[in-house]
Amino acid sequence: MNPPSPSALVPRPSACPGLLRIVPARDGGLCRVKLPGGRLTAVQARAIAAASQRWASGVLELTNRANLQLRGVRPDGANALVAELQAAGLGPADPAADDVRNVLLSPAAGRDPQQRRDVRPLAAELLALLEGDRRLHGLSPKFALHLDGGEALARLDHAHDVWLSAHAEGYLLGLAGTPLDAPLGLIPTGRERATVAALLHRFIDLASAEQSRMRQLLAQLPVAELLAGLDLLPAPATPRSPAATARRLGSHPQRQAGLCWVGAQPALGRLPAMTLAAVAELAEHHGNGELHLTPWQGLLLPDVPVGTAPDLLAALGALDLVTDPAAPLARLIACTGSQGCAKGQADTKGDALRLAERLPAGVEVHLSGCPRSCALAGQAPHTLLAVAPGRYDLFVRDATQPGPGRRRATQLSLDEAAAWLARSPSDA
Repeated sequence: MNPPSPSALVPRPSACPGLLRIVPARDGGLCRVKLPGGRLTAVQARAIAAASQRWASGVLELTNRANLQLRGVRPDGANALVAELQAAGLGPADPAADDVRNVLLSPAAGRDPQQRRDVRPLAAELLALLEGDRRLHGLSPKFALHLDGGEALARLDHAHDVWLSAHAEGYLLGLAGTPLDAPLGLIPTGRERATVAALLHRFIDLASAEQSRMRQLLAQLPVAELLAGLDLLPAPATPRSPAATARRLGSHPQRQAGLCWVGAQPALGRLPAMTLAAVAELAEHHGNGELHLTPWQGLLLPDVPVGTAPDLLAALGALDLVTDPAAPLARLIACTGSQGCAKGQADTKGDALRLAERLPAGVEVHLSGCPRSCALAGQAPHTLLAVAPGRYDLFVRDATQPGPGRRRATQLSLDEAAAWLARSPSDA
C-alpha cells in the first residue's frame, strides 16, 4: 500500500520538528526522523542520504535521543522528501503517532556483556502501545520512556519522563528526577505493558495543558497519587553497575562469542549525507547491515567479527569519524548555533571546532547557543552558554542548581574559556 500523501496529513501544532512537521530554521526546513530504539537499516540509511541530497542541503544531524535530522529542506521539496522517507519505512503506520515514538534504550541492548536483561522485546511492546493507543498520541513530542537493561553502554543522565530498569523479578520503575538507586516500585514480570499504559493514561488524566512533562506534573502532585492503584511491589535494593560511556567509540566485545560492536561519531553530531551512505555500505560489508544511533550523537555498528574490526575502524577514520573517546572532538557537544537557529547567540559549532584545538585532556564541554540547551538533556561537566558572538558564560555541573549548573565566569572569549578549562578542578 502506498504511504499517505504528506499534503493530506495535518500534523498537530508544535515547535518540535517531526517527519511530517518540517519546521523552519535559519538554514532551511528541519525534518526529524524518529528511529525505533535508534535502529536504522543500511537500506534506510541510503534512502535518507538520497532524500537529503535531492530535497535538502545534504547535511544530517544525529540527536541526543538517537534520532536523525535532515537540515536545509527546501520548500518545494518538502512533500517529496517526506514521501520518500515514508516509503523507506521511516514512519509509523499511523502518522498521528510519529511524535510519541520516544522509547530510548542502549545502542548495545541485547549485545552488552554487562546487561541484566535484553530490553528489546519490551521496547517493541511499548512502541506498539504508543503507536496503537490513539489517546497516547496526545503526549508531548518530548515525553520519553527509557528502558535500562543494566548495560555498561548506557545513557543514565537523560531527563526521561518514565524509566524502567531491569531486575530479576521484573522492572524497577522511576519517574522524572527519580535516581536510579531509589526506584519507586517494582513492576512484576508480565505486567510491564499494562502498568506503563495505566501510568500514561493517569498522567493524561491529571496533567494540565501546561504540564506536558512528568516533572511539571510532579511539581504539583504527590507521586503517591499518580501511582495509586498500579499494584507496584516494593522496590528491592538493587545497585546499578556503573555505566561505561567510553564504549560508545572504538571496538568492544559483545556477549555473542567472536563478535564486537564498533562505534564512531561525526564531529559535533553533524555529517554529510554521503558519509551516512558510506557507513551503510560498511555496515553491510563488516556487520549485519544495521546502524544503531547513540544518544551521544554517534553511530554503532553491531555484530562485527572481531578479526575485521581494525579494518572497519580504519575505514570509519577515513570518513573523518571519531573512534577514540579521548579525542577532543569526542569530548565536545554543540548545538546548531547561530548558523542554523535564530535563537543562537554564537556560532557554537564553529567555536567548538576552534576550542577542540586547545581543549585540555579529559575535559568535557557543551557549547549551547541559548539557554534551551537543545543538544544536551541534562548537565555537562562544563557548559559554555553563548551570550554574544564569540562570548560565553562558563558553568560547571551542580545538581543543586537548575539549567547548566553553577556559573563560574562570564563573557569569556574562546581563549579565556580554554584557560579556565585548563585550571585544576578545584579552581574551575
